[in-house]
Amino acid sequence: MPKFSVNQLEPGMKLAKPVMAKNGMVMLGEGTELTEIWIERIQDMDIHTVFIDGPTVQTLSMEEALSALDERFALVEDKPYMKNIKKIVKQHIEGLYE
Repeated sequence: MPKFSVNQLEPGMKLAKPVMAKNGMVMLGEGTELTEIWIERIQDMDIHTVFIDGPTVQTLSMEEALSALDERFALVEDKPYMKNIKKIVKQHIEGLYE
């Protein structure tokens, strides 16, 4: 579920989490489909970001993510259980880019 700036919101998007007022009151519930009016009200509430239903947008290329994985596991790859963990994480990363 990606987080969007309120300036990026478009009608038709659905909230993945409720929009809360500063006092903790739920203003718009999870699953609410945004309209122009709801977007204007969210912007007027001094809210900066909201969670939108949908896949998370990847900010790193797959090559960058795999390179970072290699760096993190460089000192422990000789341990069999860490090698297995790295393999699982690598498969997960590759799945994010399919």
